[in-house]
Amino acid sequence: MNSNDSANKKKTATQQIPVKNIKIQTKITQGVETYKPRDQIYVRQVKGIFQRLRQKMNFVFLIMFAILPWLQYHGHQAILFDITTQRFTLWNLTLWPQDLTLLAWLFMLGAFLLFFITTFLGRVWCGYLCPQTVWTFIFIWFEEKIEGSANQRKKLDQQPLNANKFWRKALKHFCWLFFSLLTAMTFVGYFTPVRELFIDTFTFHTTFTEATLLVFFTLATYGNAGWMREIMCLHMCPYARFQSAMFDKDTLTVSYDYNRGESRGPRGRKQDPKALGLGDCIDCNLCVQVCPTGIDIRNGLQYECINCGACVDACAGVMDKMGYEQGLIRYTTEHELKGKKVHFLRSKLIGYGIVLIVMTSLLSYEIYSRVPLAMDIIRDRNELARENFNGEIENVYTLKILNMSQTDNTYHLSVKGLKDAKWIGKQDITVPAAEVYTLPISIAVDPYELKDYMTDIQFVVREVSPDKGVEITQESHFFNKR
Repeated sequence: MNSNDSANKKKTATQQIPVKNIKIQTKITQGVETYKPRDQIYVRQVKGIFQRLRQKMNFVFLIMFAILPWLQYHGHQAILFDITTQRFTLWNLTLWPQDLTLLAWLFMLGAFLLFFITTFLGRVWCGYLCPQTVWTFIFIWFEEKIEGSANQRKKLDQQPLNANKFWRKALKHFCWLFFSLLTAMTFVGYFTPVRELFIDTFTFHTTFTEATLLVFFTLATYGNAGWMREIMCLHMCPYARFQSAMFDKDTLTVSYDYNRGESRGPRGRKQDPKALGLGDCIDCNLCVQVCPTGIDIRNGLQYECINCGACVDACAGVMDKMGYEQGLIRYTTEHELKGKKVHFLRSKLIGYGIVLIVMTSLLSYEIYSRVPLAMDIIRDRNELARENFNGEIENVYTLKILNMSQTDNTYHLSVKGLKDAKWIGKQDITVPAAEVYTLPISIAVDPYELKDYMTDIQFVVREVSPDKGVEITQESHFFNKR
């Protein structure tokens, strides 16, 4: 082997990606080694500033979720996404299939707002407002009240079935299922009148569709928040997979200060860690015990971390007891941990901010300029044109007037493009709020006024109002007999 081959092999070896061998957890079942997918996580209760903030935000989110479908506006449900009638009501705004662009704008605005927040504050959405996290901590609260602390719950699960274990488990699952049912009823109440839904549910008079949805969402909530929990965050949530594309070295994330904490190890409160060659981390593992996804933040940034701050509060409490400075685990940036300058205003964040401002402006303009009136014109398919008893050419139309506002309105209808055209049918109609009015009419014209076989015309609908009413124009055609 010559020197060149030796150098090439050495260079190839240095470019290889280091591989870390991970020991797969296994268990023995009747002499057969099987794969153990996961251990149950017993989340330990922790108190601190970030947990108080999370609890208050969760409470506000839960109250908003529960109250919004019950709000009334001008005698109707303020928020109702009625899929059967294809009508979405948001206070004084009613959206129809014709307004699909507004919904698209809303979804895009929400996506870019999430990108902006993630770039700046990491996965705070997951830790503080995500429904999966909110409901998971609610279910954990039921566990703590019924079965006790994390250690007590673990010991209870290890006990054989007895009267104490049975009633505690039965009560816990009953509370889980009942709260899941209330969640399902509230959620379905956004898509069907909520008052009638609650009455029909408790009197067993729901429709088949409503009953199916209630059962589905009850079981989904019970399974996700009660049994799957961290599985949703680790394996099913797509946000965890693409969040790294929005992170940079100035993103605020929950991080462990490796330089300050290592080497970790136990010691007495009065012992000097520097004399023992130790860092500030006492290796108590509280940061792991309070984590809802069961990760060790000391291993570095991981996609499983939801930025809830539980480990920050747990570590802060330990640091206070040891007499050390807080912040061993804290919300910080990669640049700050390396002693570099942090750039809160950076090109990516500014770019997302500009996009948010532009999209919010466009959405506001779309809503402001939206005309709450629409019209469809349906021609008579059997006969394009006919001659009536007066010798006039007559075309038959069916007009569908859609009042997309929240008030009853009176409209005046007319036609343009034909000289001395006769309108046969109603010209002034009253359309109830959020309803469609079907009006069959005929237009008759002297044949001497028609120069071509087909004439372009416009139907005009104008709101009759003392103020300046809305007006729309819809094009159509008037045919002559051959």
